[in-house]
Amino acid sequence: MIRITARSRRTSAVLAMTALALVATACSSKKSATPAASSAPAATSSAAAAPSTAASSAAAPASSAAAAASSAPAAPASSAAGGAPATIKKGLTVYFIPKDTQNPYEVIADKGGQAALAELGGKVVVSSGTADTAAAQIPSIQAAIQAKADAIVIAGNDPSALCPSLAQAVSAGIKVVSFDSDVTCPNHLFINQANTQQIGTSEVDLLAKEINSTGQIAILSAAATATNQNAWIGYMKQQLAKYPNMKLVTTVYGNDDPATSLTVLQGLLSAYPNLRGIISPTTVGISTAAQYLDTHKSLLSHLTLTGLGLPSQMKSYVLDGTVKAFELWNPSNLGYLAGYAAAQAASGTDITTAGATFTAGKLGSYTVLPAASGTGPSVVLGPPTVFDASNVAQFNF
Repeated sequence: MIRITARSRRTSAVLAMTALALVATACSSKKSATPAASSAPAATSSAAAAPSTAASSAAAPASSAAAAASSAPAAPASSAAGGAPATIKKGLTVYFIPKDTQNPYEVIADKGGQAALAELGGKVVVSSGTADTAAAQIPSIQAAIQAKADAIVIAGNDPSALCPSLAQAVSAGIKVVSFDSDVTCPNHLFINQANTQQIGTSEVDLLAKEINSTGQIAILSAAATATNQNAWIGYMKQQLAKYPNMKLVTTVYGNDDPATSLTVLQGLLSAYPNLRGIISPTTVGISTAAQYLDTHKSLLSHLTLTGLGLPSQMKSYVLDGTVKAFELWNPSNLGYLAGYAAAQAASGTDITTAGATFTAGKLGSYTVLPAASGTGPSVVLGPPTVFDASNVAQFNF
């Protein structure tokens, strides 16, 4: 039996022509026609089906001032450049696989994705390990496959180690979107939090301003394999060429784990007693370092900390003078954009061809950028915001 469903109004003339075409096709064929199966797997996943499923534990984040000022488009339809409009399907199941389920930044981003799918009549299953490794994420990819999810949104802990598992997901008909930290496969859209070069260069510029462009500096990063961290650090090193009196002495890795971050920080301070500045482009690293400096304020006479942090975590350290300034974008909006992109992909919208466009709810329309500098097709959420004593209290995420 052939069922014709319409989500938008059609004129009776179009319906009549469609019916005549179907009859003519059936009459001209000597074989029985079989309706095409839906390309979208049934949404049967549940939190119980996924290992290490994260429960929502953080307070609902507030949108940034820029996001709040934008109006939310009511129409869920989007269009790809040169393609027909695609209506977002109802009942989609999207697996969000963050770097780990205990990182507060990742929790907020996942909540943004949940908000997006709730608007679209679907759901998000958050699943990952508690360590920032590819091995901890692979069981969640397999769980998504077993659950016949419609899409996966993943923040890669390794750019290539996840490729075999993601290839299995694609073979099973699951669409893949990456966010926060990209992967090198399969063909997919990367939701970039901000321009990669801009993040790296602005971090160096911010620290240079605070330490008068002079002295030894170090980087406290997340995992050594994290794609986004390494890309930012690459641009940091390029930008340092503009500051000949600033010297990068080392980069240490805290693996987005507070205990590990504290250990490598203490080792860093012991090895380089004359250190003038630390850049920590990870919310776990900067908050751990700020907490330590807050209880060892004598270090602040010669040491300055900056990086990428959550205003909700860093507010007290900025207001008491431990940290002068830091940067970030709204992670809730990042997850929200990734959720809409995944729903669009699962509904048949082209989101990987350069120049293609799609709508992301309250955030508006986005145009896909071509692959460049080792990054595949991508969209950029927006520029980071600098937080200091003048504005940090205005943000709650």
